[in-house]
Amino acid sequence: MTVKKLALMAVLTAVALIIFIIEALIPIPIPIPGVKLGLANAVTLFALFYSSTGRLMPPDFNTSVSSALSLSSEIPQCQNRIVKSVPVSYLTTINAFAILMCRIILGALFTGRVVAFAYSITGGLLGFAAQVVAKRFVTDKQIWVCGAIGAVFHNIGQILAAIFITGTPAIVTYLPVLIISGIFTGVITGLIAQFTLARIPKAAN
Repeated sequence: MTVKKLALMAVLTAVALIIFIIEALIPIPIPIPGVKLGLANAVTLFALFYSSTGRLMPPDFNTSVSSALSLSSEIPQCQNRIVKSVPVSYLTTINAFAILMCRIILGALFTGRVVAFAYSITGGLLGFAAQVVAKRFVTDKQIWVCGAIGAVFHNIGQILAAIFITGTPAIVTYLPVLIISGIFTGVITGLIAQFTLARIPKAAN
C-alpha cells in the first residue's frame, strides 16, 4: 500500500468519524428508534466509487506512463520526477471496507456507545455488501441509487440485530418505517457522494 493511498484512507476515515460523532451528539427529533440521516455513509460511498473506471485511471494512463518512462530512461533524474507524479491514490473495495470498519469501531469507542456496536456492525456489513453488488449495475451518475439500496439494507441489518439481541420479533413492525426513511436518507448520502466525485477533475486524479 502506498503512502498516498494510506493517507487518503486516513483522511476519509477521520471525516466519516467526525460526521458520525457530530450526528450522534445532535439526534434527529423523530420519535422512531433507529431513524437517522447516516451522513457518514456518504464517505463510504465516496470511497467505494472513487476508483470507478474512467475516473481516476484514464484508458491511456498506462500507455502514457510507459511511453514517458521509456523516453526518459536515459535521464534518471527525469524518470524519477515522472514516477513521483504518477497518481496512485485510487481506492479498492477492500480499502472502502477498511474505512467503514475503522469508522464503526472508532465511532463506538469515541461515543461510548459500545452496546450499539452490534447494531452498527450488522447494519454496516449488510449495507456495504448491498452497495458492492449494486455498484455493478449503476453508473457514476446513479450513485444515489446505490446509497438508497445500502441504507435500506443497513436498516434491515439493524432490525435483525435488534431481534437477535432483545429476542423480540415484534420489532420487525418498525421495518416499513425504517425502509421508507432509509430510502430518503440513502438518496441524500448518495447525492452527496455523487456531487463530490463529480467535482473532482479527472486530470487531477
